[in-house]
Amino acid sequence: MSFDWQKIAESKQAYRRKLAAKPIVEKLRLLDAMRERAVIIRQATDRESNVVHEESTQYGTTKDTTHG
Repeated sequence: MSFDWQKIAESKQAYRRKLAAKPIVEKLRLLDAMRERAVIIRQATDRESNVVHEESTQYGTTKDTTHG
């Protein structure tokens, strides 16, 4: 599979120009919709997550007297 990177870049630029031309009220509506979707996605991934959460190690908190 090959991609036409020039066409992709042009399409992205056109989309950005289209978004930039929208009134601020419409941009805020889009932002609200994205936030709502982000909340839904975050809740779904938190529920389905089997990730082990560990506390991070604090490096450099004690002086190492064995070297130097």
